[in-house]
Amino acid sequence: MSAGVPAVVVAAPASGSGKTTVATGLIGALGRVGHRVAPFKVGPDYIDPGYHGLAAGRPGRNLDPVLVGAERVVPLYRHGARDCDLAVVEGVMGLFDGRIDENHVGPVAEGSTAQVASLLGAPVVLVVDARGHSQSLAALLHGFATFDSSVRLGGVILNRVGSERHDLVLRAACDRVGLPVLGSLPRMTELEVPSRHLGLIPAVEHGALATAAVSAMTDLVATHVDLHAIAALARSTATGPAWDPVEAVRGTYVAAGGRLPSAETAGALRIPGTDRSARVDRANGVTDNAVASLDPAGFGTADVSPAEVGGLAHGPVVDRLAAAADRVEGSGPLIAMVGGPAFTFGYAEHRELLLAAGARLVVIDPLQDELPSGTAGLVLPGGFPEEHARDLAANTALLAAVATQARRGMPVHAECAGLLYLTRSLDGHPMAGVIDADAEFGPRLTLGYRDAVALADSPLWRAGERVRGHEFHRTRLIAAGGDSPAWGWHGSDGARVREGALVRNVHASYLHTHPAGNPGATGRFVTAAAEYAGARVGR
Repeated sequence: MSAGVPAVVVAAPASGSGKTTVATGLIGALGRVGHRVAPFKVGPDYIDPGYHGLAAGRPGRNLDPVLVGAERVVPLYRHGARDCDLAVVEGVMGLFDGRIDENHVGPVAEGSTAQVASLLGAPVVLVVDARGHSQSLAALLHGFATFDSSVRLGGVILNRVGSERHDLVLRAACDRVGLPVLGSLPRMTELEVPSRHLGLIPAVEHGALATAAVSAMTDLVATHVDLHAIAALARSTATGPAWDPVEAVRGTYVAAGGRLPSAETAGALRIPGTDRSARVDRANGVTDNAVASLDPAGFGTADVSPAEVGGLAHGPVVDRLAAAADRVEGSGPLIAMVGGPAFTFGYAEHRELLLAAGARLVVIDPLQDELPSGTAGLVLPGGFPEEHARDLAANTALLAAVATQARRGMPVHAECAGLLYLTRSLDGHPMAGVIDADAEFGPRLTLGYRDAVALADSPLWRAGERVRGHEFHRTRLIAAGGDSPAWGWHGSDGARVREGALVRNVHASYLHTHPAGNPGATGRFVTAAAEYAGARVGR
């Protein structure tokens, strides 16, 4: 098996150094000069990949050893880099920062940029915020270059350089420790992208301003970074097969005795609120401007915006999913996935696994759409519903339909923002009322990985299953009632935590999980949706 697509990993000594600006600009600038760039982000972050996707014209994907397991990082990388000749991987926090675990041994923390760079066998480009640095930069770089032998620093990009004199001093410091300067970016405050309590405002919400920001980042990097040197530096020693959603879902859920519904190719799915239908583009594959369905041509796409969908499968995976559908009879259950500006958090692999498990998939915007007729399952991902609570509450038809179907037993998978949508109210605005609780914007951020245990059977998990997830929110539930909790874990202080809610076939929680790390859960969910669809027809 040949080595993977060559990559550079964009890292930094600390958060706030400018990794996202540099990585996004590199993706765009390398694309301009003819490279097919695969964009990746280390860790669970949903926001940066949106900007990467705009720059690349294809889905931004995540590489998170904590959520998916270190053994899946290379297969997921090879899957996401199909049909590309170069990859740019943006790191998380500082190069060696990762999960805080007192029992961890070794210099490379689990989930760190250093771990991912080592797994990929890819060189690191260190982005240094030059403000306040002078000759002592040499000592800092020496430390990062020698801290762990499994991580190779390939060069430095100086960011926010104050003057030509400043640039000369910093280049001399880099030269002293033998690290080439691959670029030197001047201070440009107009490039700052607005942020809120969970980081940058998602590209989907920022609209044309996000596109303009990505274009400006691309211009900056194209002007001040040696793109030829970056491309020449890129390497990857990663080998082995690419991740395959069909094999993943069938190799876990089916192997464990589960039965997936059959999936018959049907007419293209209409996108609610439009006159556009899903169509395949085999010449170009599927980009993030696509909506998922199985149609007679294979894996459908539509000419819609990233706000309506997010990333999807592409290239050879398209053909595998279409072929899987052609081999079976019957029709798969229709699953609605909530998207739009209020629900922007999601992983491309989730949609791919749903399709691989035999579902038909349609994306709806809860700010304006209704629940499509025949929906047999609902996915409510993360996002910022607190920023859109008034408009979400105004779509009473969708709220009522979700509440009615949930009471009837329709499977619902809700994470974080999805949990809030199912409460009685969010910051005083009425929501679906499926969960016996109200929600409000809280005083502090809740953030971190969790080792959780499913406390009861649900359409996704079986009681006792262990799952790694991630919390990332600044809302809280109040006046919670008697719903059964979904998860249990121990906090950093050892205290027992009970979180989430199980109501009939609704699984709602603040915990974000990565479907590629738990493909059996997706298979189980699609099967539950098929059973619900069959029971509804029989009524």
